[in-house]
Amino acid sequence: MVEMRLYMFIPRRSNLKYILIIIFLALLITGALLFYSHKIEKEIDLIVFEVFERHVLGRTAEDGSPPASLTFFEDVRKEFFLSGKDFLEVHLDKMKIRLYKSGLLVKEVPILAKGDPDGWGGSAIGLYKIMSGNKVSFSNVADVYMPYALHYYGKYYIHGKPYYYGGERLQSSFSGGCLQLNDKDAKLIYDLSELNLPVLVIDKERDYYDYSREKISQFPELSAKSYLIADLDSGYILAKKNPQEQFSIASLTKLMTAIVVAENVSLERVISIREEMLDAYGSTKGLEPGSRFRVVELFYPLLIESSNDAAEVLSYFLGKEKTIRLMNEKAPTILMNKTKFTDPSGYDPANISTAQDLFYLARYLLNNRSPILEITRGKRVTSFGSVSFDIEELWNKNVFIDDPTLIGAKTGFIKSSKLTALFIFRFTDENNQSRNIAIILLGSDSNKNDTHLIYKWLQDNFFGQQYVL
Repeated sequence: MVEMRLYMFIPRRSNLKYILIIIFLALLITGALLFYSHKIEKEIDLIVFEVFERHVLGRTAEDGSPPASLTFFEDVRKEFFLSGKDFLEVHLDKMKIRLYKSGLLVKEVPILAKGDPDGWGGSAIGLYKIMSGNKVSFSNVADVYMPYALHYYGKYYIHGKPYYYGGERLQSSFSGGCLQLNDKDAKLIYDLSELNLPVLVIDKERDYYDYSREKISQFPELSAKSYLIADLDSGYILAKKNPQEQFSIASLTKLMTAIVVAENVSLERVISIREEMLDAYGSTKGLEPGSRFRVVELFYPLLIESSNDAAEVLSYFLGKEKTIRLMNEKAPTILMNKTKFTDPSGYDPANISTAQDLFYLARYLLNNRSPILEITRGKRVTSFGSVSFDIEELWNKNVFIDDPTLIGAKTGFIKSSKLTALFIFRFTDENNQSRNIAIILLGSDSNKNDTHLIYKWLQDNFFGQQYVL
């Protein structure tokens, strides 16, 4: 009887074959269900996003589509998420770092410190990648060691709590631009990351300000060959003409020169002027062979007087070829995908961009490099010592600098580009809500007249009387 019972529980060979087939099919069906449920979940997320975009963004167009708005970094995140990409998301507003694998959230950790967005040390936003990783890196700028350091761009790292040679921790409410985590979280992110892993750094999400009006007057006729007027906080396009067509941008180039130098060189570094550095078109009072300047001092003639000499001298800190290369590498990281730089001053007509790309440049400056905008208005910013140039004596070519609604500006001109301009104005609506508006002009006969017309149109239709330009 015992032998019989044992035999009854031993499956025949043919039965075992069928059992294995059933198990295999069950696993196959389970895997398929998981795959398709994940796919359906992503498709639902996309539908929800599109519904949200349509109904929250504002008034729909006549064909029922949502109003035109420009891409922001959260749109890039959505693409990564839906395509199942591995990436690190750094959200500066929420002070979180999220690691995604195959589009799924694997880990979320808090950021303890970031750069000061109102100073020179603001953290760099954009789309980067892990360039290198070290269990301990040394910062020459702050003279501290950074544990579990992931280098993703310029002077910027994700790392644990920094410490001095003797082991004392650096205590600060802001970092110099790096992203500081506690050591445990830094090690975890370090261990889970790989070289070339995309790092998407987002400053803040778009808002959804309502620009719908019962009646909007016809947009004025402008001389500019291309223009874009858009809200820097929502991406809402108020008016446009050939916004993705490439044009020479002249001295607007200097804005990117300032960004790249500020993000890759210590602003306190000093350079001695040599004769060969001053071969650019034009001359600048005070820039003479033998004189010495800190990086930040040279930003004043660069951005106020639009000095070509200052642009050339600044490029010597990194080397001219490297500076131009970094400018071209920086552009696509902040969504400037149709921009090309060939020199640091903009004197070469081959420096080209689009009104749309320059909108992204304006937004980057506003949210991450505001001292540059302050200088364009002739204002003194943190300069780590005295400034050798008499700021009030510099000829400010940026127009409207006395307008209290102007946040920052840069103009340019060479014969082939005609007049170019990037203006940022801060308007206030009837509910006392501020809106940051970018006005980009390319190929204009008169920056001043074109901007006058745009400003008045904005006042008449959206903001009421602000200031008479």
